[in-house]
Amino acid sequence: MENQVRLPRTTPEAQGISSNAVIEFLDAVREQQLELHSFMLLRFGQVAAEGWWAPYRPEYQHMLFSLSKSFTSTAIGFAAAEGLLSVNDPVVGFFPEEIPETISDNLAAMQVRHLLMMGTGHAADVTGSVQKDDNWVKGFLNEPVEHAPGTHFAYNSAATYMLAAILQRVTGESLLAFLKPRLFAPLGLSEATWETCPRGIATGGWGLNLTTEDIAKFGQLYLQRGKWEGVQILPAAWVDEATSFQIDNDDGRANDWTQGYGYQFWRCRHGAYRGDGAFGQYCIVMPEQEAVLAITSGVADMQAVLDIVWSKLLPAFSTGALDPDEAARAKLAERLDDLRIDPPQDDPSSPNEAKLEGRIFRMEPNELDLSTFAVRFADRSAELVLGNDRLGDQVVQLGRGAWKADRIRIESIKEGNAQRLEGCFTWKERDKLLVRLMLVETPFTYDFVCRLDGEALELQFSANVAWEPGRVLTIRGQAAALA
Repeated sequence: MENQVRLPRTTPEAQGISSNAVIEFLDAVREQQLELHSFMLLRFGQVAAEGWWAPYRPEYQHMLFSLSKSFTSTAIGFAAAEGLLSVNDPVVGFFPEEIPETISDNLAAMQVRHLLMMGTGHAADVTGSVQKDDNWVKGFLNEPVEHAPGTHFAYNSAATYMLAAILQRVTGESLLAFLKPRLFAPLGLSEATWETCPRGIATGGWGLNLTTEDIAKFGQLYLQRGKWEGVQILPAAWVDEATSFQIDNDDGRANDWTQGYGYQFWRCRHGAYRGDGAFGQYCIVMPEQEAVLAITSGVADMQAVLDIVWSKLLPAFSTGALDPDEAARAKLAERLDDLRIDPPQDDPSSPNEAKLEGRIFRMEPNELDLSTFAVRFADRSAELVLGNDRLGDQVVQLGRGAWKADRIRIESIKEGNAQRLEGCFTWKERDKLLVRLMLVETPFTYDFVCRLDGEALELQFSANVAWEPGRVLTIRGQAAALA
């Protein structure tokens, strides 16, 4: 974190929240078996409490998924303040060469503000359809617009992509390049990456990777209504507009996804608002309490995390400092030091290890594009060898019942860049080898359960969180030769 300017640290009590309240928050997370990776709680602009579940670390950037949208909205705020565009500008006006031959009345009426509020007029998310061609802008403009813009909420990541495309069109810069001097430099954020479409435009609605402290600073900037270290870097009027109720999204459920939507920010219960991303990436701003909470995680039930925040932390904020409580502080410090995600602990070895040792299995065609699979064992470790026709063989280090750090390339993540991982293995039964890969810059943990069936290998692949939760992919392979 050498290039990252750190926020000031203090004790929870000094910032008006008890250490015991933070402990209760951690207890509730554990009791509900929610897989948090990190949290950072700010009060009055200082870090009151923070923690990382090892092997996640403070310096690791985490995939933000749709929390990226709030950063894209902020870029539009900067551009509007500089007179580069207006939220009232028609979307079709930015791309005259990409518009369809016939422009419907609803498409003609679509403005930048409608992209921001997820009120484009589309009946549903069009992102999947837009991505079928390499020209996402043209694909978006050719989608039917069933409703008058501003009258119908449909969460639509392609709308955020269009904001990124508009910004690049009017500035000549990428979204990230535009934000660096305006947002990243003043706040002292870490060096970021942002995924792009086939034409090199930032995806906008997802694809940004930042540290937990970066997320917390971003929330603090909004809590301070765009002011940072005494300088108004983002207009207060934009912050107010972006985080206020812009469109109704009530679908009858009494939760934090039905409280209204702003400009790429969700309204919450209790007067709060947030940016969030799939599988539990949160930037929660609580203006009435002058607090910010940043969380990264790998959870399927995102509402469950928010419910714990509202029940354990929100009521615990006082208006001023509390008396020191050294015993509670010591207990909290111990809890924070002990935060971890343990590797699986079953049988450390099996007689079947010798049967699997070094054998290369050629896998049937599969969704993972896994062509070959092999494991080489040592006393306290193993090497997993994964074959892919495009990426070649990758050797991943595994600890025996313990995490071991390495890297792996996965095409679907960060455009194939090498990802940090922690790997381990154990024997669930005498004939079932469990290999676990925790990608510590993402929400994902991958399990391979391997079972020999004569000369064949059966792999069952699953993930802790996924777009199709609970799905198990079964892949079979045949022994080729000894490695």
